[in-house]
Amino acid sequence: MAHFDTNRSAEMEVFVRVVDLGGFTQAARRLRLTPSGVSKLISRLEARLGSRLINRTTRKLTLTEEGQAFYQRSLRILGEMEEAEREAASGATPRGRLTVNSNIPFGMLHLMPLVPRFLERHPEITLDLVLTDTLIDLMQERADVAIRVGPLKTSRLIARKLGTSRMVVVASPDYLARAGTPKTPADLAEHRGIGWTFSRIRGGWPFKRGDRTEEAVPPPAARVSDGEAARRLCLGGAGLARLALFHIGPDIEAGRLVPVLQSYNPGDREDIHAVYVGHAAPLPARVRAFIDFLAEHVRVNDPALKRAGEGKWKLMV
Repeated sequence: MAHFDTNRSAEMEVFVRVVDLGGFTQAARRLRLTPSGVSKLISRLEARLGSRLINRTTRKLTLTEEGQAFYQRSLRILGEMEEAEREAASGATPRGRLTVNSNIPFGMLHLMPLVPRFLERHPEITLDLVLTDTLIDLMQERADVAIRVGPLKTSRLIARKLGTSRMVVVASPDYLARAGTPKTPADLAEHRGIGWTFSRIRGGWPFKRGDRTEEAVPPPAARVSDGEAARRLCLGGAGLARLALFHIGPDIEAGRLVPVLQSYNPGDREDIHAVYVGHAAPLPARVRAFIDFLAEHVRVNDPALKRAGEGKWKLMV
């Protein structure tokens, strides 16, 4: 039996098991220890750290603030140890499960076409690809890599830029024929828009007014949880939407969507990054392989959007 009382990595493993399984008894059963042995080990760990990690009640266990921080760090350390052992045994061949999180538009347009090629190059990697526009915590969700579109918050994450994209207000020809084309941002009050079910850093749509930038937004006809749903509603004539050009460029060129208020467009861009947890230890081979693959194959840089005559718009190099 392992000496859990003297081995710090084993202490972390027991602590993580208690948290993941929700109790001392469940953890003891999985680790083939006694519940009292697990409880004493956690108490000794807390005494050594000088902090309470778990609040114990008769019904459930809850983590303290210090316990939550120690849990997240323990997950990372144990994962690094496991990865280091696998890489040492396999000559650092990329292998294992790789979890990637992306927003839906970028995932559908840029990641999905590349997945078969990546898996062909690295057949020992199993990819879990999660597409959602909900901002996730990499450590809490145990994701290896996430694609972020827009401003990055200050964090311990490392970011690798994949490109940038302009934002454009658009509508379908059917909607504009029915509701008219807004000539100024003030006209948006008489139109319907497509909003979001989640909070965003900027609530309104920015428009330039001389040297200033003002915000306006049409009353929502609908709110959606992801960019692809907003695009589809916009294509169907539900209202105006403000979307990234990398997402709707083909719709504009095909005439399915029409840019509006371009003379007021402030020209703001949203950067696209691949982010991952960074630290002094080497990246797992599977994560490094994926980041390098993205850097090799993904380039998002919008050409200019210009009128092409007869009310049409074109992406011009």
